[in-house]
Amino acid sequence: MEVDRRASYLLLALAASLFLGHAHSARAQSAPLPDLQPQGEQLFALANQARAANGAGPLKWDPALATAALAHCRRMAQEGEIAHRYGGEADLTERAGQAGAHFSLIEENVALGSYVNRIHEGWMNSPGHRANLLNPEVNRVGISVVAAGGVYYAVADYARAVEALTPAQVEATVGASLKAKGLMIELGTPDARAYCESDGRYRGSNPPQFLMRWQNAEATQLPKQLLDQMADGRYRKAEVASCRPRDVEGGFTVYRVGVLLY
Repeated sequence: MEVDRRASYLLLALAASLFLGHAHSARAQSAPLPDLQPQGEQLFALANQARAANGAGPLKWDPALATAALAHCRRMAQEGEIAHRYGGEADLTERAGQAGAHFSLIEENVALGSYVNRIHEGWMNSPGHRANLLNPEVNRVGISVVAAGGVYYAVADYARAVEALTPAQVEATVGASLKAKGLMIELGTPDARAYCESDGRYRGSNPPQFLMRWQNAEATQLPKQLLDQMADGRYRKAEVASCRPRDVEGGFTVYRVGVLLY
C-alpha cells in the first residue's frame, strides 16, 4: 500500500489596492533597487511582536526566502502595481526553491505604502494577510522592502522550513525510528530501493510480510498505518530505502520512502 502525503500550499491572491494611492512605475531604473534592510528588519520585528501577542511562535529569518522576496519586490516596483505573480515570472514555490529554500508550506504577503508601520498595520487589518503573518504552522520568513516613486514596496515570504537531507540521511533517520521499535534494520537494500522507486507491486525475490511507500516532509514522522502494523511486535526486521519523490510541484521539499517488514 502506498501513502502519498503531499505538502500544503497556501498562497492568497489578495487585492492589490490594500493601500490607497497610485504607485509610480520604476521601469526607468537602470540599476537594481537596493534592499532596504532597516525597513525589512522593522517589519520582521513587528511581525514577531504581533505573533507573540497572539500566541504564535517567533519566526526565524531565512536568507533564501529573503532573496526570493527581494527579486519579487523589485519586480513589483518595476511594474508599479503589486501582485503575487507577473507574466513570465515563476510562481512563489519555484522562486523560493530556486533561491535555496526548503519548505513544506509557503505563503506570501505583498504591499505598498508610504510608511513601513502602516504596511504592517495594513497586513494585520486584512484577514488574509493577518492569517499568513500569524499562521502558527510557519516558522521562517524572508522580508524585502524597496523604495520607488515615493512609496515602499514590501514582500514577506513565510514558510515552514524542512531540513534538506540526502537519501542516505533519510534512510538513516527512518531506520533509527524503526530501530527504536525493536527492529533489525537494513538500509538501502536493492529490494527496498526498487520498491520505493516503483509505482507498482513488490517484485523482489524475498516477499515481505508487510510493505509500504509514502512521501512526507518530515523524515522523523512514521505513518500511522506503519506504526499500527508494528504495534503487536510481530516483525523482526525492516529494510528501508529512500528515492526521488513523485509529483512534487514548485520548490516543496518532501521525501519518498519504502519500507519492507519481515
